[in-house]
Amino acid sequence: MSAEDRARRTSEADALCAEAYRTSGGPETGAALVAVGGFGRSELAPYSDLDVVLVSDEGVDVRTVAEQVWYPVWDSGAKLDHSVRTLPEMVAAADGDLKVALGLLDVRHLAGDPSLTLRLRTTMLASWRRTSRDRLPDLEKMVRARHELVGEVAHLSVPDIKEAEGGLRDATVLKALVATWLVDVPHVELEHTRLALLDVRDMLQELAGRATDRINPEQWSDLAHRLDLPDARAAQVHVRELGRRLAHLSHLTWRRVDAALARPAPYERARRPELTPLGEGIALAGGEVVLERGARPGEDPELLLRAAALAAEHDVVLAPATAARLARETAPLPSPWSGEARRLLVRLLASGRGLLPVWETLEETGALAQILPEWDRIRLLPHASAIHRFTVDRHVVETCVEASGLIRDVARPDVLMVAALLHDIGKGSLTEHSVAGEPIAREIAARMGFDDDAVALVARLVRWHLLLSETATTRDPDDPATVELITSRLETAEALDLLLALTEADARATSPKAWSAWRAGLIRDLARRARRVLDSGVALPPIVTDDVEIPRDVRRGSASITVEQVVDGSRVTVIAPDRVGLLADFAAMFALQRIPVRAARAWAQEQYGVSVWEVETETLDAAVLRQRFEAFVDGRVEAAARLRRTRAGQALAPTVVVRPEASDQATVLEVRTADRPGVVFLVCAALADLDIAVRSAHVDTLGPQAVDVFYLQEAHAGVLSETRAAEAAHAVRDALTATEES
Repeated sequence: MSAEDRARRTSEADALCAEAYRTSGGPETGAALVAVGGFGRSELAPYSDLDVVLVSDEGVDVRTVAEQVWYPVWDSGAKLDHSVRTLPEMVAAADGDLKVALGLLDVRHLAGDPSLTLRLRTTMLASWRRTSRDRLPDLEKMVRARHELVGEVAHLSVPDIKEAEGGLRDATVLKALVATWLVDVPHVELEHTRLALLDVRDMLQELAGRATDRINPEQWSDLAHRLDLPDARAAQVHVRELGRRLAHLSHLTWRRVDAALARPAPYERARRPELTPLGEGIALAGGEVVLERGARPGEDPELLLRAAALAAEHDVVLAPATAARLARETAPLPSPWSGEARRLLVRLLASGRGLLPVWETLEETGALAQILPEWDRIRLLPHASAIHRFTVDRHVVETCVEASGLIRDVARPDVLMVAALLHDIGKGSLTEHSVAGEPIAREIAARMGFDDDAVALVARLVRWHLLLSETATTRDPDDPATVELITSRLETAEALDLLLALTEADARATSPKAWSAWRAGLIRDLARRARRVLDSGVALPPIVTDDVEIPRDVRRGSASITVEQVVDGSRVTVIAPDRVGLLADFAAMFALQRIPVRAARAWAQEQYGVSVWEVETETLDAAVLRQRFEAFVDGRVEAAARLRRTRAGQALAPTVVVRPEASDQATVLEVRTADRPGVVFLVCAALADLDIAVRSAHVDTLGPQAVDVFYLQEAHAGVLSETRAAEAAHAVRDALTATEES
């Protein structure tokens, strides 16, 4: 009945104001009484003020009218927010104050000259549309400042359903954005959500007996009764879901505003939107990820994950219509998933801040159920602890964002990211959540196609994700039993490194207090003590070599390239007379064709260089690869400048470490950097410039990170000196951080 109540309250207020204007003797031409703000939108709550303006043309004196209009309204007991202005003064006020301009977009006639009201409304709308490109950046700053100050409806323990992010103020701003004609929003969804939130506000004020927009904890039960919901928990979910939906619409619309402002004015704009291919079946159009015309969701189970990962990595909008279509039409993922599907999920999770808006879209369109049906267990689940800033589901996403900045610190970034996603999946049951979450995480990781060791590692991290933080703050670190507790639970240095990264990400996503300098120091100190008991250093991948038959053409001085099709890709074997820089030339051959390299190993056999490359592309022509290789070797193609990263690339810096303990016959260089075309080439080319030979190599891609290990020797000697090893590390780091503009 709340919508009918609002209509009744508005009708009564309209009649009161109209009668007051009539009895004041106000003129029928040249002056008008108008409603603005919430009154102008006919959205009066039980304790709303009546926002009215007595407006007049220049030369029409309404001072005596004003004195007569306000008193009857006051006498009725209504709260009145009033002003008197001429039409030019209204225009000037709107030009000088953004909040005034927003309020005047909702002008509604109450009494007097309707043509004046129409002129005022038309003038305000025309001015808003004409100046929107200049004013929207300031409005966006104002909105963001309010969000930072107040918080989010979906996560606040005492949500403010008007001023908080996802509240009624955002709904009003969205309508103002639509009025610019620069962008549009899903009108049905916006109106449905806005009206439902207005209902909540009206019922809240009736319960409180005063004007309020904040829901206190003790009010949820009564609110549930008025909303015809079963209990306080259901009322919380209802309100927080409305807030999350409005926040999602706000995020999406502001992204579109930013894209619109970045484009030329309409008369300069090309008629057809430009499509930029991003991946198989996926393109970028107008700042949003969409499907290419030939995409076949029903035949490509990885298309949804590919679209989401690309949108997050490029920090652009995943078009909701695209996500909704993919949710409806994409073929189900097999069980277990393919390796490519698993890699795409890890890339999505490790995309940093770009993950948040994409994850929102996946949730709001129902697409997330295709990827992780268990997500419903924690969706909008409030935390029992007040230290948490977010509901459980948002906390999990924030943990993934934090973990994405720590992938250089671990040997298995893919395991870290999936453990971050699943660490709280057991919440919401009576069993302690880490205990309840372990079997769920194990089942999910197996379904995702991880091998048995990785599945066990994910499950162990979920089970013990609180171990370091709880032990460090409650046990004596000097007691050998304390370290024994950690090592007995984790068993390996790899698991300890992963747990330390997960602990930091989890704490940072909780609140600043959860990862204070004091707590971080205790946890890291305990991890160091445990590390000394476990294996030292990160275990390096072993180098596997095979004796291969050297083709006759290679013995005569040419190169041999063979291609073998394997599951989800190809295996390319390349053999040529060995020399410094040979591996760099092989790597350039793949990088210049943007062929993604999953893994590679290289070694010297007699006087020949042998390398085996696992790549994602299924259809490769050995003759074309050979042409590319020869073009680069002959100097007809220059690769270095084309393969440097752009300034818009991932900001996470690469790590380049010399591992002196790893080999007695060679100097081992470990490189961790963002997976992108050309990484192996840039490393090998930098080493070749120093006349350093790569005697063997192991290249692997784990989610978004390339983990490459190179065994180096002097061209005509053995291991590198400390000075040369440091020189090699610096050269490789410089090559990986160089940009196109440098």
